Parts: sequence; C-alpha cells; structure tokens
Amino acid sequence: MKFNGFIVGIFCMIAGAYFFPEGTDLLPLKTIIDIGIGLIFLFYGLKLSPSEFKAGILNYRIHLLIHLSTFLLFPLLCLACLPLFPEGIHSNFWIALFFLGTLPSTVSSSVVMVSLAKGNVPAAIFNASISGLIGIFATPFWLSLILGKTGELDFLNVVQKLVIQIIVPLVIGLLLQRLLGNWAKRYSKQLGLLDKGTILLIVYSSFSESFGSGLFASASKFQLLKLVILVVIFFLFVYFLLGYVAQKLNLKTEDKITAQFCGTKKSLVHGSVMIKVIFGQSASAGLLLLPIMLYHSMQLILISWFAEKYCRREASPK
Repeated sequence: MKFNGFIVGIFCMIAGAYFFPEGTDLLPLKTIIDIGIGLIFLFYGLKLSPSEFKAGILNYRIHLLIHLSTFLLFPLLCLACLPLFPEGIHSNFWIALFFLGTLPSTVSSSVVMVSLAKGNVPAAIFNASISGLIGIFATPFWLSLILGKTGELDFLNVVQKLVIQIIVPLVIGLLLQRLLGNWAKRYSKQLGLLDKGTILLIVYSSFSESFGSGLFASASKFQLLKLVILVVIFFLFVYFLLGYVAQKLNLKTEDKITAQFCGTKKSLVHGSVMIKVIFGQSASAGLLLLPIMLYHSMQLILISWFAEKYCRREASPK
C-alpha cells in the first residue's frame, strides 16, 4: 500500500494539468525532465547488483516465460483488439493500448512484490533488469512495425535517442559502481524520489499538452471505458495464463510467483521516458500515457493482494 501516495500524486498532476495547462510555460520542464531521465538510469546503473543479477541467469524456463509474455503475448493481445477500434491503427486509443502492450516490465515493484510473496527473488531481479534493456529495442521495433506503415515512426532514429537517454547514463552508472555503488544502495529510497518526481513532471507536461489541444474533450466516455475494461482484462488474462503454464511446466511455486508477477508488469518509468523520446511534445502524449497509468495503479493493487495470499501460504512440497 505504500505506493498509493505516488498513485494519488499522478492523479493530482492530471488535475493540475487540467486546471493549469499553461504551467508548462513557467518552467523549462523539457530540460528538467531530460536531466531527470538521465539521472534515473545513472542511479539505476549504480544500484544494479552484478552478484544478484548472475544468481538469476540459469533458470531459463522462467526467463522465456516472462519475456515471451512481456514482448510477444501482450502486443499480440493488443493487435487482436484492433477490430474494436473503428479507426484501426489511426486510433489514438488503440495506439495508446498498443504502446502499453509493447513496454518492458518494471524493476523495483516486481522485485519487492516477489520478495513479499516469497518467490524467486534472484530470478525476479534478473528478469526485471534485462526486461528494461530488451524494451529499449523491442518497444520501438513493435511500434515501427505497426506505426511505421503510417510514416509516424522511424525505428533507427528512436533507438538512437533511447540509447543516448537511457543506455549511456546506465553504462556510466555501471562504470561508477565501484566508487558510488554502496552510496546509491544506502540512499536507494531517497533516490527513488527522483524517479517518482520525474514521472510526475512527465505526467503533468503530457496531460497539459493534451488538455490544451482539446484531445480529451473530443474523446467519448465509451472509448475511455473500453480502454479501462481492456486494461483490466489484459492483466487478469495474462496473470492466470502464466500461472497455468507454470503449472504445466512443473515449475516450483517460487518460480511460478516470479513468472506471474514479472510477466504481467509494465513499467511506468520506461513508458514515461519513451513517450517523450518517441512522440515528443505530441498533443496525444497524455492519452498515450493513460493506459500505462491505469495499468500501473491496477497492477500494484492486484499484485499486492496476490502477494499477500502467496505470503500466507503454508510451506508445501515443491
């Protein structure tokens, strides 16, 4: 439940953008956000533990299950929903949903929830960490594969931007790990405030553009409701499907937990960053962020509940 304050903050930013959309003119938000993004991944590199990362490498069945879910199953589910949107790939609502489906898993909450549920923590650390790196290429690849046909996306250009804003700071963080790694871990909680603060600014900036353009005013309540329902269905379908497949593969309970928790997560941090890199100051940026914010809130609440259930389980044969 400790994530609730952040969720409330997100909706406060949306409200602020609605009532004060001109606030983006008062501060150099774009520059502040760009610096914040760089620092997020610099500190991520500092905190990434090589020993924990290595400990999770060998369990290949979990890795395949999680990454096939994250980067194949989710996008295919979104493509299957295309007939539900009359405008097809030109629908901002469908593009927003598809963008959610292509995103990588999140790191911190995946590991925290797997730990709470007494799952396979080293595997969770490995998969959540590698997912973000794969997503730098997989997300723009999927988007370019579909949206590239409309001339809206240049895959190589997007990857180049993502490498500059994500990979370069991450590598610098890894190189400085010996000097500053212990410091970063000691103040991990405080540094996490930077992640949240940057995301809140991105949410405010994106929704200011969308409200200022009148995008949401033209959106029907039915379209918004359809988006919410699909997001909930996606999560529950993938969660229980992963549980079923894990049982068929005879995975241990700890591994099943890791597969379900990591394979259903989508990263708000990566989503927020990629919105700015891929779509820039587009008027539809707020709408594109909407599914991932809804999904983020829902996944925290539901996964917390599932984690508590798993945590209370009695020791049972593997």
